[in-house]
Amino acid sequence: MSDTTYRHRSSDSFWVFGYGSLMWNPGFDFVDVYPALLRGYHRAFCVYSVVYRGTPACPGLVLGLDHGGSCLGKVYRVATEKVAEVTAYLNSREMVTSVYQPKVLPVCVGGRIVPAHTYVVDRRHSQYARNITTGRVVEIIRRGVGCAGDNRSYLRDTVHHLDMLGLGDGPLHRLLDWVERDP
Repeated sequence: MSDTTYRHRSSDSFWVFGYGSLMWNPGFDFVDVYPALLRGYHRAFCVYSVVYRGTPACPGLVLGLDHGGSCLGKVYRVATEKVAEVTAYLNSREMVTSVYQPKVLPVCVGGRIVPAHTYVVDRRHSQYARNITTGRVVEIIRRGVGCAGDNRSYLRDTVHHLDMLGLGDGPLHRLLDWVERDP
């Protein structure tokens, strides 16, 4: 399946891949949820948040799927009758500033590959945080607050859900340790 916007056919299952806040707050009805692996993209704090975890005057940082590597997350199966509703909801949630590109990408779930709707960072967008140092990431996350809450909570929730997926020691765990240390 190509990585273009998904065109749902009634015979298809509609899948949504979550790698950040969609893991703990999907915000839509689903039939099933499973751990899933996406290859070719990795989870990174590479998006300046000017709405949900920051403001234009004081941006936060949120996760995006960036090129290279792989990403373990959750995949949700959506009932056929909910596809239009879920797609509209996800686009209104994720495309607020158009920093993401909606894509359908193959994810591995339970030993099989399914086409999953997800959002990949647009590296050409002004909110793409390119070449940002770990020290700067820590600084931004410590101070970021937007309409969905503070940036630290976003990181904590992500780490908690990675623990639930069995990823107990990774780069985001170390990042959380740095963010939680006294400045």
